[in-house]
Amino acid sequence: MLSQELDPAILHNNNNRAGLPVRDGGLGIRRVSSLALPAFVASAASTLSLQSDILSGYVSCDNNFLQSCLLSWSAQFVDIPEILPTKQPFWDRPGLLADKAVVESSLLSPHSRVSFLAAFTQHSGDQLFALPIASCGLHDEAVRVAVGLRLGLVLCSPHECRCGSMVDAGGLHSFVCKKAPGKTIRHHSLNDLIARSFSAAGVLVAKEPTGLSRSDGKHPDGLSLVPWQNGKALCWDVTVICPLADSYISADARDADTSHKELKYAGLDGRYVFGPIAFENLGVPSASARQLLSDLGRRLTDISRESRETSNLFQRFSVLVQRFNAVLLHDSLPDRDCTYY
Repeated sequence: MLSQELDPAILHNNNNRAGLPVRDGGLGIRRVSSLALPAFVASAASTLSLQSDILSGYVSCDNNFLQSCLLSWSAQFVDIPEILPTKQPFWDRPGLLADKAVVESSLLSPHSRVSFLAAFTQHSGDQLFALPIASCGLHDEAVRVAVGLRLGLVLCSPHECRCGSMVDAGGLHSFVCKKAPGKTIRHHSLNDLIARSFSAAGVLVAKEPTGLSRSDGKHPDGLSLVPWQNGKALCWDVTVICPLADSYISADARDADTSHKELKYAGLDGRYVFGPIAFENLGVPSASARQLLSDLGRRLTDISRESRETSNLFQRFSVLVQRFNAVLLHDSLPDRDCTYY
């Protein structure tokens, strides 16, 4: 069972969450009111000596306005250091932490807390750094669903899914519905992106190789045809989970999903290294996926000499997961005249 209503406290704190930086679970759309004081103080502190040289002998160098701003900042946060820091993050960070604490205090349900925790996990917001190119699937609807999931917004009107289950305003059932055709397409698209990334790094691979079977008789999603690590070939398996489902609310349950994948491949020949590649539909890659993509990104950098290969790789996977969130949501709607594949 999934929660049937969005937490009202989240709805009242959307602006606060959107105003947080991406790494703190927001959209990075900063409010002018929160930036004005830190920006001015940092700028004034970094130019004090220049101001003194320019104004010396003409007017008093006493900066009463700066002093009043420093007192205002100190009253809200901590004491002012003797030597004024010139970096804006020093003056900005206390306010961000205060805003973040306000948001966290409003998260009353387990689902809202999981959503917020996922939002400031490493790589969860990578799609926000990708250019919004429509030909890459970042059309308005995909962006709307991605932002709505990140902030806990209403995504749709409650309705009956095509499978007969009820979908709440957050669209949660649509992301776990076993009859959604988009889930199969998403799986193949992710696997294809992984295979193409390996090929770009000069690693020959085969998708869904025959001759390798896990404990349940199914095949892995891919196999490298050349050694990947310690003289062993790599076989991988891809999965996407919804952490808002009750079965995944606890971190232990999400870790157990990866462990379950590893157990299924425990009987493989020792010639292979198994790499489970798991993503949450909120954008968070598993620890094993982060490690594998980081290693792959370094190999791409060695070939292209482009230092951003790793970040671009994470963005491509993040964008793909978010695109299919919109697809799955529309799979649950009664009218499917418009497709988003």
